[in-house]
Amino acid sequence: MTNRLKNIGLNIKKYRKQRGLSQIDLAVEVGIDRSYLSEIENGRTNPSINVLYAIADSLKLQIVQIFEE
Repeated sequence: MTNRLKNIGLNIKKYRKQRGLSQIDLAVEVGIDRSYLSEIENGRTNPSINVLYAIADSLKLQIVQIFEE
């Protein structure tokens, strides 16, 4: 599971940076704490599907893009 969480986090970070957003910017848009977003991006926490959908929506992604290998 850890590798999957790391992969999700790396994808979120990649797309966030491609859109020129800081962690604070994305966290505010999603309605979560910046430190929680950091935990997600570093694969140290298992976010809910609702949070993942909110992140995908904010990044203008299809949810499947977050799960890409």
